[in-house]
Amino acid sequence: MYRIQQIKLRPDEPENRLKDKILKKLGRHDILITELRIVRKSIDARNRDDIVYVYTVDFEAVYKKRPRELARLKCGAKGGLEIAPDVTYRTAEPGNGVMSGRPVIAGFGPCGMFAALILAEAGYRPIVTERGKDADSRAEDVETFWETGVLNPESNVQFGEGGAGTFSDGKLTTGIKDVRIRKVLEELVEAGAPEDIMYLAKPHIGTDILRTVVKNIRKKIIRLGGEVRFETRLAGFETEGGRLAAVKTAGPGGEEEIQTSELVLAIGHSARDTFEMLKTSGISMTRKPFSIGVRIEHPQSLIDMAQYGRLSRGYADHYGSADGLPPADYKLSYRTERGRGVYTFCMCPGGKVVMAASEAGGVVTNGMSESRRDSGTANSALLVDVRPEDFDSDDVLAGVEFQRKWERAAFRNAGYSENRAPKTTWKEFRAGSESAEAVTESLPDFAVECIREAMPELGKKLKGFDSDEAVMTAVESRSSSPVRIERNEEMESSTGGIRPCGEGAGYAGGIVSAACDGIKAAEKIIKKYRRP
Repeated sequence: MYRIQQIKLRPDEPENRLKDKILKKLGRHDILITELRIVRKSIDARNRDDIVYVYTVDFEAVYKKRPRELARLKCGAKGGLEIAPDVTYRTAEPGNGVMSGRPVIAGFGPCGMFAALILAEAGYRPIVTERGKDADSRAEDVETFWETGVLNPESNVQFGEGGAGTFSDGKLTTGIKDVRIRKVLEELVEAGAPEDIMYLAKPHIGTDILRTVVKNIRKKIIRLGGEVRFETRLAGFETEGGRLAAVKTAGPGGEEEIQTSELVLAIGHSARDTFEMLKTSGISMTRKPFSIGVRIEHPQSLIDMAQYGRLSRGYADHYGSADGLPPADYKLSYRTERGRGVYTFCMCPGGKVVMAASEAGGVVTNGMSESRRDSGTANSALLVDVRPEDFDSDDVLAGVEFQRKWERAAFRNAGYSENRAPKTTWKEFRAGSESAEAVTESLPDFAVECIREAMPELGKKLKGFDSDEAVMTAVESRSSSPVRIERNEEMESSTGGIRPCGEGAGYAGGIVSAACDGIKAAEKIIKKYRRP
């Protein structure tokens, strides 16, 4: 197949015109395009009077006069033609080692889920332990929490099937370049995600569809010989000669010891009790920078006008239809005079702010949107860099305590309820009004100062971002893990056979990068051991 870039369509042009556009760009009238696959689709809104979709496309062609003969085209010629790369994922070849028992995976978020899937596909019959509940039961617990304030510390926005990403926007954008990304996207589509995630520049699934997707991936793992145990927490492990010998779990049936020589540690960034257990067990960890701030909300129409110069019709019909552009998003950053970074993160067009606590006595906020992104409100985290020197001690888990300190402050300032959060407007926050104290007292002083300095500058980058009516909700504290669990080139921790990976271990920052890290861990196991 051939690949060609910079094929452009107006929003009102159907995608079946891509073939004509390609032939025109190539200046060829003697060939017919027989097969076409969209590789990438993005929006170019730099000229608001001429907003276009920009495509990268793979295709095959035949000669008009010899339709059974594949056309041979000259690469590098007019149109910037190239040979399409082979992006097929190939499983690692099994090694010769003998594994004790079956591989165990702690955590069933994106990292653990894809580690389990790859191992299951290769015939290694993994055992997955997930402290939270299955997606359906978890959804009931989350809805109960949002409606009544009754928090289940083991089944919430952070813990359960699919991990924290299940109750978010399901964004699949990533800064990494990895051959495994396509494998991740293909599996998500097979499990029920929309096919356009394969090529959209900023793909997303949506919380409503994600719940079905994660269930279907779980069913596939089980069908291939794997096992998923919900409400089962990693409680510890046994070692022999500096290597893993057994994993201890605590579940509905009590405590159990599973003999194994391989544990994929995919615990997520909020498993604070597990961090404590690892520290006590002597697993080497280091403190890690993260961020803290607020959720900021605007009318979606304001963001659309700022980005497009017109209102989006959103997802009234499928993305890219003649009915209009998708709800606009943004990504902003600013460096303060003292050198701290302020930036937006996890932006949710057409979404809502949700409460996301996993511990009693703390308030945590997050953003969520469903597949249609049609709430009419845009929200994003507005975060400030937190550095290890900001912590109150040199303890390896001082970052956890820093997060907890401000989550508890937000809990007090919200009236002692985990499902309510301090809220104010930018106008009140800027002025230091008494009505904003519940928010400003839920943040460290440096974060308040940095946000006040940054907002006018961010408003210059995105018109209206610093509007007086922008709503700020505290506290956003779980954007990334506060620790990094050290690992070597084989992805093993200071105890052999334990492979920390994903967001919780400090090696990923989103659904796709976490999933890819889980795949890498599975590949290490496959390369070392023969199939059970």
